[in-house]
Amino acid sequence: MVKLAATVGMGNNLSSVSAPLLPSPLGFNPIRRCFCVVKSSLLIPARIQGRLFTPKVRASSATVVETKPDPVIDETKLNIRKNILACPICYEPVIWNGDHVLSLESVAQCTLQCHSCKKSYYGKDSHLDLTVTGGGKVYGESMPASTELFRFPLVSFLYERGWRQSFSIWGGFPGLEKEFELAKNYLKPVLGGNIIDASCGSGLFSRIFAKSGLFSLVFALDFSESMLQQCYDFIKQEDNFPQENLILVRADISRLPFASGSIDAVHAGAALHCWPSPSAAVAEISRVLKPGGMFVATTYILDGPFSYIPLRRPVRQTVAQISGSHVFLSEKELEDLCTSCGLVNFTWTRNRAFVMIAAMKPVQ
Repeated sequence: MVKLAATVGMGNNLSSVSAPLLPSPLGFNPIRRCFCVVKSSLLIPARIQGRLFTPKVRASSATVVETKPDPVIDETKLNIRKNILACPICYEPVIWNGDHVLSLESVAQCTLQCHSCKKSYYGKDSHLDLTVTGGGKVYGESMPASTELFRFPLVSFLYERGWRQSFSIWGGFPGLEKEFELAKNYLKPVLGGNIIDASCGSGLFSRIFAKSGLFSLVFALDFSESMLQQCYDFIKQEDNFPQENLILVRADISRLPFASGSIDAVHAGAALHCWPSPSAAVAEISRVLKPGGMFVATTYILDGPFSYIPLRRPVRQTVAQISGSHVFLSEKELEDLCTSCGLVNFTWTRNRAFVMIAAMKPVQ
C-alpha cells in the first residue's frame, strides 16, 4: 500500500551512567500548578526556520499497489548509518563485518574496525562495546562511585521498578509522560533525524523515542553493561517493537564513538549530574551535533532553602571529588556550562528541584 508521508525537515562522565539518588525531600506541590517555563529567543534562527519546518508531502494513491522497498532510500539509510559510528580513539569512521544493516538484532554478530588506527570493536549479545578499552582482557580503570553504582545488576533491575519513579516525590520530576512531552517540544526542530539517548539507563526514554516514530534512528548509550542488558530484556518483552530503529551502545560520554557533526539530537535524562566531568561530556556532545542540532537534558538544582547552607560550594566540590557526582546551584551555572562548550540559545523549564534545559549547536 502506498502511504501518504509527510516528513519534517531535520534539522556519559568520563563514564556514561544513569541518575543517582536525589536529595532529601524538598516539599511537595502539585506538578501541574508549579511549572514555570523560561525561554530565550527562538531556538532556530529565522533564516533557517523555513528550511527546517517546511513539510514535504509525497503523493499518494487510493489504489492498493504491491510495492518493493525503494532501493535508493534503502541505500541512503545504509550510507547514513555507516557514516555515524566512529572510533572513540581517533574519531575516524569504522566499518563493520556482519549484517549489511546495523540494528539491534545484528550487533551481536558485528565486528567493527577503525580504518585509521585498526582498532577492532565487538558486538555483545545486547549491545556494541565502543569504549576505548572495549575488548581488553587485563587492563582496567577505577571509576567514580556514581559510575560504578549503576553497573550493579541489582541497581539496573530496580531502576524502573521504583528508583526512577521516586524522583517525582523527592525532586519534582514530572513523570515519564510529561518529561517526554517537554523534551519533544524542545526537539521539534530536529524531528525525523537521529538521536542519542545518553546515559540511557534501562532505556526508559530510548524505547519511547524508538516507538514514537519521531526519529529515524535511536542510539541508547550507557557505560553500564547491566543497564544495557536490562534495556535489551525490556525490548524483548514487547510485541512489535521497532528493533530496526534502535541500537544499544556502550560508550563513554566524554569519548563519544560518533563522527563529528553526525547527530541531530542528544537527550540525557536525569544524568547530567552523574558525569564526573560535565564540561568534557557537553563538549563531546557539541562536537557530534550537526549545526542546528539540539541538546536536551534534565537534572536537579539545589537552591531555595539550600541557598542558606554555609560553605555550600566547598562542600559541593568535596562531594564531586569523592563520588564523581555534581550538584548544580542555579540555572545560570547550566547556561554557562552549555555556552562554554559552544552551544547557544539556552532555555529551561523548572519545577522545584527539577530542571529541563535545552541548547542548540550554532548554524554555520
